Amino acid sequence: MTSYRIGQIVPSSNVTMETEVPALLRAREAIAPERFTFHSSRMRMTRVTPEQLRAMDAESDRCAAELSDARVDVIGYACLVAVMATGPGYHREAEQRLHRRTVENGAPAPVVTSAGALVAGLHTLGAKKIAMVTPYPRPLARTVVDYLAREGVEVLDHAALEIADNLEVAAHDPARLPAIAERLAHSGADAVVLSACVQLPSLSAVEEAEQQLGKPVVSAAICTTHQLLRALGLPAVAPGAGHLLSGAYR
Repeated sequence: MTSYRIGQIVPSSNVTMETEVPALLRAREAIAPERFTFHSSRMRMTRVTPEQLRAMDAESDRCAAELSDARVDVIGYACLVAVMATGPGYHREAEQRLHRRTVENGAPAPVVTSAGALVAGLHTLGAKKIAMVTPYPRPLARTVVDYLAREGVEVLDHAALEIADNLEVAAHDPARLPAIAERLAHSGADAVVLSACVQLPSLSAVEEAEQQLGKPVVSAAICTTHQLLRALGLPAVAPGAGHLLSGAYR
């Protein structure tokens, strides 16, 4: 039996990514032989503002080095909007830079950003048009829309829940998300992003939303897990997580 160490770089106020990613991979353990342990390093951030996001991102190099001290097998950078707000295509730069920190520390590990994972997950689904739910204030939500557009994904409609306090984002009831998504103009969408944020919990609502909307539904956490598994060279499968992790895109 092979065990893998999953490293996560998370905002200091994030309490969702360390629950949803382990939940996804624990569910996978019921159907596959691999086992996983989880290890985090934190960047200070309490409010979702451009200023705090920039300051937080500056700490990511330290976090990558700390996680490589633990000889993790892969690292996930768990803040989508911090990466997207930095500039077009920044997920590629961030992944390469943070990987270099692990190489310099003598413990090379691939790095996945939740921003890059969302892009990759949507491309994997062949989703060129989407509808999307975000917890962000409207200007930051528009940043995500524009970032995805530059990556070849058109956002037909989106909800911005206008939550700036990051702990309030985590407290949002995921049971409310399918109804929010239903109100979006999603008929022409190839897929729906139920949570374009790794702090907005959604895992428990994804399969309900897929049945309700009749199309693939993903979240930033699901896409990140998909890319973490791919980075490890493992089949990207986990039960109860919607179409992307169903086994159709192993």
